[in-house]
Amino acid sequence: MTARSVVEQATQALRRAILTGALAPGAEYSLRELAGMLDISFIPIREALRSLESEGLVIMRPGRSAVIAPLGLDDLQGIYRLRRALEPEIAARSCLLLSEAELDRLAERAAEFGAVGHDMAEIYDDHHAFHLALVAPAATTWDIQVLTTLWRAGERYIRIGFGRLDPGPAEHQRRGEAHGELVAAFRTRDPATASAAVERHLARNEKIALAALS
Repeated sequence: MTARSVVEQATQALRRAILTGALAPGAEYSLRELAGMLDISFIPIREALRSLESEGLVIMRPGRSAVIAPLGLDDLQGIYRLRRALEPEIAARSCLLLSEAELDRLAERAAEFGAVGHDMAEIYDDHHAFHLALVAPAATTWDIQVLTTLWRAGERYIRIGFGRLDPGPAEHQRRGEAHGELVAAFRTRDPATASAAVERHLARNEKIALAALS
């Protein structure tokens, strides 16, 4: 493997461990510990951590250690404040640009989110792709970069909040319906309707995550 591919794989492995909670929020790890976990050298670990620091997932310490970013109500509310400033506005423009074929595909994906056999851990990558596809036609490269950073920063909170709801069968149905409602709102081709639907979706998710942390 190339040196770059090792760094990328280390970044992905550490990011997933942070998002799932395998690397605990607030815990401090030496580079030696992390390198041992992945069976690689310090150099790719250090580069991976720098990348994750830019995403707000770790805090580098002087020397050879890093702290997994703590979870906090202020951070969560800040993430959603920024998302509400961006996503509804982009959605208002994107609903005019999405093809019917793409909306049909997204409706099928939304229905799959309601499958009882799938939990948040299993569907999160698809969930990310779903929301990206909704706004992609109207999003700039910078929009996507900022939104991706916010989605990753918020993923830990969403996993905690929805993880507590997941055992209930009704939650699976609600998850499918919630995403189906987004697609239906975009189908109206009405910017105000699409924007309001995204705003409601974000508000519910933030409420659930806040309740889980509280």
